[in-house]
Amino acid sequence: MTAPGNTPSAAPSRARQYTALGTAAVLGGALAYIGLADPHRPGFLFPACPFKAMTGWDCPGCGGLRMTHDVLHGDLSAAVVDNVFVLVGAPLLTLWLLVRWRLGRTLMPAIAWVTIVAAAIVWTVVRNWPGFPLVPTFTGG
Repeated sequence: MTAPGNTPSAAPSRARQYTALGTAAVLGGALAYIGLADPHRPGFLFPACPFKAMTGWDCPGCGGLRMTHDVLHGDLSAAVVDNVFVLVGAPLLTLWLLVRWRLGRTLMPAIAWVTIVAAAIVWTVVRNWPGFPLVPTFTGG
């Protein structure tokens, strides 16, 4: 016999709660760090980007960090310049995943992964074409 509140079905629910709380704490800490430190100025708090050092191209990950910093500071025009692909794509992807989750489909299909990776590669190449209008004005990664 089990004690009240210690039913076998309570354990997965508690584990999900702890996972959600831990994830929220990590995301909150990461957003606070990105909001307080300025990724527009690589240095001690944000080291130079190895992708930029190897290729000379602007990195989509660094653009995502700069875009997040700009959004946290309410500067949407700078966020568009830093990474419009993630600025528009991340909320759309989140919405799509939430709809799938509500419909009981928890896994993302392989074609979705292929599409996301291909779109990110295409965005990286197009973003680094000479004369592309949305290019940040700094020299870091």
